[in-house]
Parts: sequence; structure tokens; C-alpha cells
Amino acid sequence: MTSTLLDTVNSRLNPNRRRALALTSALLAAFALAGCAAGGNSANPTASSADGSGAKGVSIVVMGGATDDPFWSTVKRGGEAAAKVVEAAGGTVTFLAMPNYDNFDADAAKLVANVASQNPSAAVIPDWSPDAQNENITSLARSGVPVFLYNTGIDQVDAVGAQAYIGSDDYESGKLAGETFADAGAKHVVCVNTLPGTTNADARCRGVKEGAEPGGAKYQELALPTSQFGDPTAVAQAIKGALIQDPSIDAIFTPGQADTNAAASGIDQAGLTGKVSLGGQNFDTESLDRIKAGSQLFAIDQQGYAQGYYAVSAAFQQAAYGIALTQNPLLTGPALIDADNVDTAVSGVDQGVR
Repeated sequence: MTSTLLDTVNSRLNPNRRRALALTSALLAAFALAGCAAGGNSANPTASSADGSGAKGVSIVVMGGATDDPFWSTVKRGGEAAAKVVEAAGGTVTFLAMPNYDNFDADAAKLVANVASQNPSAAVIPDWSPDAQNENITSLARSGVPVFLYNTGIDQVDAVGAQAYIGSDDYESGKLAGETFADAGAKHVVCVNTLPGTTNADARCRGVKEGAEPGGAKYQELALPTSQFGDPTAVAQAIKGALIQDPSIDAIFTPGQADTNAAASGIDQAGLTGKVSLGGQNFDTESLDRIKAGSQLFAIDQQGYAQGYYAVSAAFQQAAYGIALTQNPLLTGPALIDADNVDTAVSGVDQGVR
């Protein structure tokens, strides 16, 4: 399915940024066609290997979030779609997931080490916590393994010796959220950060601040313990408490889908549904239903399916054939979902790609 949601972002960006996104979109289309061509010749990516085993022995290892995180399930589905082409050519794709988010930094660093222990031909890694992960990522890259950062780590490619970054720009995601709140008339925006200290969550909250304040809105960050990430009761109570304590808060942003539904519950428990605007990074069917009903203003889509698909594709093509991306970073978002285009997002969810 071809998304048109980036058009929403284009209207908010400067000409240079629009041109970059247009080039990215063109590259994504070309990359998709190349992938189809690779699998369309009797599942044969090379003309010289009639048995379809032109990449026999090539192994791609992909690191991702916890299996019960709905966003990462979408990312994995994208990776699995690309893996079909890899497997048809004789290669393999292995997915390694975080156990949970309770001991985030240490587990993320350990999982990078687990990736290295697989002796991959190429690795796909989200650089959530550079202080914890970069030593192991750098070691892997220096060993000669092509490393592709995806989802998070747009500013860490050179630092760790990675090939490229594939994903959304977390700062721009937050900035788009802040601007959207301000455009809607919000005066006091709160970013609820349940993963403080991680690159993506911190960048999103920083972006919210720098998007909202120029529009006349006050900004505040509500940092919660990482153990509360994905704990709906704890997050809802924290948001309810903040709203009761400060009635001037009129907009809530959560930088992860696991907490958006909890935020909606907290707003409702405070008796402020319809009075406090809600926006979230990523989404599920509940978020889309709220957007359609008018009780959630927007969701920011980083298009996780595309992240998984293009990251696995890029890693495979580099490892198997030496084909390198011509654009770095390769952006998959941010894209704004609101009342104007929510039906398109619903269609994508129905197909399992959003």
C-alpha cells in the first residue's frame, strides 16, 4: 500500500526538507521495485544462480523491542516481509527481541552482544541508548559486519561506524506534535516521558518543546520511572494527578503507543476528555477510533512496517551484493494522522502494515 501521509508533513516543512522527503519517497519506491524484481525472476536475485540460492549463507540479524509492544510487532511484520526475499535467495533473517523494558539500558547493551554472537553477515540495530549500546555496536562494525541503525540512532551513524540510518527523525516527530498542538490553540503542553534517558523518547520530548513554544504554548515534561513504561494503571494515575494539580494543562503527548491509551484513561478519570487534547507517537486501533471520534487530536506515525522492511532489505543487499543505499538517512516519517486522513491509516491497519 502506498501511503500519502508524508504529504501532511511536507506542508509543514521548509523547501529543503520537502525536497529531502520527496527524494526519500522516490528512493523507497525504487527500492520496493528492486525488491520485487529480485524475487520475481523465479525467486532469483541474480541472473547467474538459476536455483535461487545466489545469497546462500548470508545471515541478517535484527534487534527489536519487546514482543508484547504493538509497535514492534508492526516493525517485525515489515522485516518478515523482506525476509521472504532473503530466504528465497538462500539467506536467513533472525529476529532478537528485548525481554521487556524494566532494565532497559543493560538489556539493550546485552542484546547487541547477542547479535554479535550470531556472527551475522549484516546486523540491523536500534540505537536507543548510545551510552549503553555504542561500545558493542562499534565493536561489531569494526569486526567487519555491516551495521544498519534503524528506528533510533539518526545521529549515531558515524559514531558507531554504521552503514546508514533507516527510520523516522525522532526530533522532527516531536516538533510536528508540538506545532500541531500549538496550531490547535493549546497553551500548556506536557510530554509524558516514561523512558527518560533514551535517545528516541528524549528527542521526541525536546521536539515537542521546540515545536510548541514558538506557537505560544508553555511546555513541561513529566518524566516517569522507566518501570512504568507500558504500565497503564501507573501512567494513567500519574497523568490524572498532573492534570488535577495543574488545571492549566490542556495538551498531553506520549512518545510511545504503550502509554497513549493510558493517557486517554488518565484524562478521562480527571473528567477532562474533550477539554485536554491528546497526541501520541505511534498508534493502534483504539487511537484511531479516538481520532475519528474527536477525543484524540492526532498520532505521529513513524511507519514502523517500512522501517523493518527497508532495514532488512538494505542490510541484505549490502551483505549479499555490495549494494549500498544512495541516501542516508532513509526516512520513513514522521507522518501526521488526524481527522483528515485517519481512514487511510485504518485501511493500513486492516492490512497489517500500519
